Amino acid sequence: MPKRILLKLSGEALCSTNARGLDPKEMRSISKEIKEALKTKCQLAIVMGGGNIWRGVRDGGGIISRVNSDNMGMLATVINAIALQSALEDIGVPTRVLTSINMDKLAEPFIRRRAIRHLEKGRVVIFAGGTGSPFFTTDTAAALRAAEIKADTILKATQVDGVYDSDPKINPKAKLIAKITYEDAIKKGLKFMDTAALALCLENKFKLCVFNLHKKGNIKLAAQGKKIGTIIY
Repeated sequence: MPKRILLKLSGEALCSTNARGLDPKEMRSISKEIKEALKTKCQLAIVMGGGNIWRGVRDGGGIISRVNSDNMGMLATVINAIALQSALEDIGVPTRVLTSINMDKLAEPFIRRRAIRHLEKGRVVIFAGGTGSPFFTTDTAAALRAAEIKADTILKATQVDGVYDSDPKINPKAKLIAKITYEDAIKKGLKFMDTAALALCLENKFKLCVFNLHKKGNIKLAAQGKKIGTIIY
């Protein structure tokens, strides 16, 4: 059976650095990277973030409630998923969008068996709408969907080279961690994923690779199990 991979992509993968919205150039670039990764003969599912469009409570400015703000964020992931689907299909990659929020005129509803069947048919499956509930991040959605489809590994594409002992954007002396256990990551309070997502990954014994999205070929290397970024086990 082909290796089944869950790729977590932030919304920033679809826009220019330090920008918001959607950038066709970046969409084409990430689509080509995904197409290259598929040459490893893996089955690939993607969970989309929505931070390029809406960043939950931070963008709410104290006016929009946490529940409404999180709901808006889930809608943002649907926009991103449809955009990524279009970019992938434009270069010949068959794709399906499945959403946890009922919007059947835009995408298929998330049904576990349907998602697995799409993967078995060689389609890239994009999961949108997070978990479908407020108070949960798209990282938690990634861990949840990985468990549901019985993924072999989770890949998390980020803006930096992996997991650091402190924020490298603030501390220039921050050190990259090559390998760490989930227990130690939780104990040290590392912020690359929220605690709920880490706990779910630990429970399901996933191998998680955190790596730099912006280095060409990294998605393919991570799909091949090469040593890049940080491995959490």
